[in-house]
Amino acid sequence: MKAAVLYAPNDLRLEDRPVPAPADDELLLRVGACAICGSDIRTRRHGAGNITGPVTMGHEIAGTVVAVGKAAPGFREGQRVAVAPAVPCGACRYCARGVQTMCDNLRSIGYQFDGGFAEYMIVPPSAIRAGCVNPVPDNLTFAEATLAEPLACAINGQELLNVGLDDVVAIVGAGPLGCMHADVAKIRGARKVILADVNPRRLDLAKPFAADVLIDAASENLEARVLEETGGAGAQVVIVAAPSGKAQEQALALAARQGRISFFGGLPKSNPLISLNANLVHYRELFIMGAYGSKPRHNRLALELLAKGSIHAASLIGMVVPLERILEAMDAVAQGGILKAVVQPDCR
Repeated sequence: MKAAVLYAPNDLRLEDRPVPAPADDELLLRVGACAICGSDIRTRRHGAGNITGPVTMGHEIAGTVVAVGKAAPGFREGQRVAVAPAVPCGACRYCARGVQTMCDNLRSIGYQFDGGFAEYMIVPPSAIRAGCVNPVPDNLTFAEATLAEPLACAINGQELLNVGLDDVVAIVGAGPLGCMHADVAKIRGARKVILADVNPRRLDLAKPFAADVLIDAASENLEARVLEETGGAGAQVVIVAAPSGKAQEQALALAARQGRISFFGGLPKSNPLISLNANLVHYRELFIMGAYGSKPRHNRLALELLAKGSIHAASLIGMVVPLERILEAMDAVAQGGILKAVVQPDCR
């Protein structure tokens, strides 16, 4: 089989490997589709501290079960499934509290386990036990089902923010997750959704989604526009869905009193520090929180939303390529001309 294997930064190789044989407590999946995440591009370029050896990349995965180990009940050959990549241990203090995103022993497919940029992959027993393998609804394509993983992260972030009725939600960053956040905010009942970016191309791509207002922050004063759209109050919720320290700093000025702010997009490890006005936090009683990954149940919810048509899935997918063109697709995503690219091993 073909697999895209990362050996070192800027050393992603497409190579032939044997089709793996599942152990008794594993599943063998024929990969139907695996989407490219922004973190895949960073990992390809810079590596990742939690990767210790050559690994098949890819963590936004959907496919068909082709072999079921004797000790992996509940699945059948021919079943279409999506795989949530973050695998909690189920035994640590955080898992015991139901906070699997903070698992002490969290491992991930595409990092510690071989991932979905391959024709076949093994689903490890820990992922099966954790509930990371979910049936794909009949009305979803494999390409659409891969969106469950990033969508689950947006759902987690908005649960932490408690987005709800009458909230005005300002989202900074109109990439794929910013667009998903716009849809999720409206699903959760937000009164108005404002979506901003400094890239006009991204704003064009964002037009089909649920944002009521699109702001080009490169040519307009973002703070003034948000205040204008909120009658001078600011947004009850601000989501920074971009890896920008400047945007995180600015988020405080966009928030209403007692506003909730999510630093949803992580910063580069080489430059993770920001400077913020602590008096704004103090006097406005602001709440600032992070959001990292998702729980297995969020992936099930994501598949349900996709199946209902509540998410603009077709508008997210800008390119579908065979495995042989994975580097081309990664470059297209990195350049920002499309939102998501999907690798389909059998696409020709």
